[in-house]
Amino acid sequence: MGKIYAGTSGWSYATWKPDFYPEKLASKKFLGYYATRLNSVEVNFTFRRLASQALLNGWNEATGNDFQFAVKAHQAITHIKRLNAAEESTAKFLDSIEPLRKANKLGPILFQLPPNLKCDVDRLREFVKVLPQGMRAAFEFRHESWFNEDVYAVLRGVGVALCAAESEKIESPEIETASFYYLRMRKPPFQLKAIEQKVRRLAKDADVYVYFKHEDTPEGALNAVKLLERLAQ
Repeated sequence: MGKIYAGTSGWSYATWKPDFYPEKLASKKFLGYYATRLNSVEVNFTFRRLASQALLNGWNEATGNDFQFAVKAHQAITHIKRLNAAEESTAKFLDSIEPLRKANKLGPILFQLPPNLKCDVDRLREFVKVLPQGMRAAFEFRHESWFNEDVYAVLRGVGVALCAAESEKIESPEIETASFYYLRMRKPPFQLKAIEQKVRRLAKDADVYVYFKHEDTPEGALNAVKLLERLAQ
């Protein structure tokens, strides 16, 4: 069995009190408490800003040894450069998250492409060459033209995962291209039994990272907790 990581896309939501966070818990202690119930989180903060070393050191200190941060790649790479001539932007971004890697808490990096970026296999092939060998990365394509065998072959060639993401407009296929799976559950109400069955099936051969959509309510976080509890039975 592979390792299963489950969480939400973010953790700093006071509106999750009192069903997820205790009523009197200070916001600066949210991550530490979150990490007692879930073993991973998807970080959206890094899409718009580069995290400081002090901030990441604080995240490392607040979480246990087995905790994993899945980090969204900076918009300079995916939305401004659109993967073209993005070597410098990528190197700068990877350097900024080095504290997580050194602490063995860096999960996959999610490269979420804009919906108006259509398939360009050559662009993808050139870009993935700049990714460090052994680093876990996943691509979330948001235009259906990317879902084809040529793209899957490029991803398989470098061990990069195809993110299986739910959406109102498009739903990614579940294709194995790496030694792990990356799932984004974006359509509440969540069908927990079906999600559990899917994760169990995928985890027979690989690690699985699954993230529930964050909301003003703690529904996603509570479902992630329930999923880990059910999988542990």
